[in-house]
Amino acid sequence: MNAGMPANHTKAKVRQLQNTLYRASKASPRRRFHALYDKIYREDVMRMAWIRVKANGGSAGVDQETIDYIVQEYGEDQFIEECTKVLINKTYRASPVRRHEIPKGDGKMRPLGIPTLRDRVTQMAAKIVLEPIFEADFQDCSFGFRPKRSAHDAIRRIRETAEQRKVSWVVDVDITGYFDNIPHDKLMKMVEQRVSDRRMLKLIRLWLTAGVMKEGKVQDTTLGSPQGGVISPLLANLYLHYLDLIWAKQYAHVGTLVRYADDMVILCRYKEQAAEAIQILKAVFQKLELTMNTSKSKLVNLWMGKEGFDFLGHTHRRMPYWGKNGKIIYFLRSYPSKKAMKKMRARVREVFSPRTRLGWPLHGLIKLLNPIIQGWKNYYAKIDPGVANQFLAKIDWHIHRRFCLWWNRKHKKRKASQANVFALLPVAGLKTVSAWASRIDLGEERRKAV
Repeated sequence: MNAGMPANHTKAKVRQLQNTLYRASKASPRRRFHALYDKIYREDVMRMAWIRVKANGGSAGVDQETIDYIVQEYGEDQFIEECTKVLINKTYRASPVRRHEIPKGDGKMRPLGIPTLRDRVTQMAAKIVLEPIFEADFQDCSFGFRPKRSAHDAIRRIRETAEQRKVSWVVDVDITGYFDNIPHDKLMKMVEQRVSDRRMLKLIRLWLTAGVMKEGKVQDTTLGSPQGGVISPLLANLYLHYLDLIWAKQYAHVGTLVRYADDMVILCRYKEQAAEAIQILKAVFQKLELTMNTSKSKLVNLWMGKEGFDFLGHTHRRMPYWGKNGKIIYFLRSYPSKKAMKKMRARVREVFSPRTRLGWPLHGLIKLLNPIIQGWKNYYAKIDPGVANQFLAKIDWHIHRRFCLWWNRKHKKRKASQANVFALLPVAGLKTVSAWASRIDLGEERRKAV
């Protein structure tokens, strides 16, 4: 294997392969691709797969191999070469994923399946090859985990639809345990509509049935595609592509479907259309062997700002403003949801809570917090800054307040006033979540609202 292959050259070759596959798939919607397996273990594909896996980071799987270990001790070229050889020799076997649970906002736990590094690289190589084939089929209403598409794009679609069409009712849909309940047989039939290469199909089945390692015991997996796997988002999108296709062909007149992975909303003009949309979804879900979560799914009345709905961390609600003719006009506004605000505050508390933080210098804490703050600002302040900044300013105040408490605990003999600490932080380089340049802007935005 050529250890000296430049990253730019690798990227260019992989992009060329993907463009070729995409054009072939787009030109022949009924074509089934039969020679894909040999493309997975191409040198440029495997090297690009490792580059992406390394950039994504993540913890070790059941074999305890970490990215740092591969880079610093084992050797990246040797690792890539070994991953390639088992594919060429057809001796590749998928390891069970390591079960890891993270807390959800409702107090429950979200199960994640963490594959080994070797499995992640192999899955990434397969994704590089398969993604352009399925991308040629995917509908415009789908935004999650797709190239050149983002959560911001999905939210903009909602806002554009609300502006261009009279949207008064929204069906906010939640699927019960989507990733854990995808039937393998039906998913594989959807894959086989585009892929006939038996070796590639065998690889996907290996990942789906690899099992889960929990408390030292391996549990068989007969349903689902574990969250945490590299290939899982692509397969999850493919399975719900059936819904996207049916909606676009038969039910577009009922309302506008906007989907981000398993999160979706349908924007309707009339209540009758929204009710019809619910029945259509239930019928489609039944065919896909999925269940609508009735406790979380809801019908929302947007008329005159009566209700709002949460989607992708934002609350979307009509707010009243004075029109030029003196009448009140309602516009759909988007701002951080209560759940998102709670998470941001909790994250700030996590930063300050360890007692060892009292020994940190001010610039050390600021250096730790600034990337977190910038991430929140990039996500929440760009969609609808006029309203979002009113909420994000509260997070800024919370951060400043926590700094004030930290400072006075650290310097018990020379405590500072809140005003002095607040004045010091911007000078020390602390960023702000809110995009407002000054408090004057705050006054102007408040005067605009009724």
